[in-house]
Amino acid sequence: MRTCIDRLISRAHVDSISIRDEIDFVTGALEQVRADGVISNEAFLDAGNIHGALKMIAEHIDLGISQTEIHEMLQQQIYRAVKVEDKHPGLNRALEARRE
Repeated sequence: MRTCIDRLISRAHVDSISIRDEIDFVTGALEQVRADGVISNEAFLDAGNIHGALKMIAEHIDLGISQTEIHEMLQQQIYRAVKVEDKHPGLNRALEARRE
């Protein structure tokens, strides 16, 4: 999850299309690693909280929220992603292994 958010934050301008692309990736990767037994159902649900936050951020962008605020929201998700990774070590690596 952390790498997904880092990819977004590294952009000077974050648009809703970029966020939705990451959301699509996370959705597919989470479903795949859960189905393959790589992560637990609990890890899947915990990661889902960040997934939901990314959806909310995309909606905020569509509403015209400033890039400064968008980056602040993404920074908050980094904190959450670190907590999820601490609780479920290897989650980020498992997701990124599914990236094409």
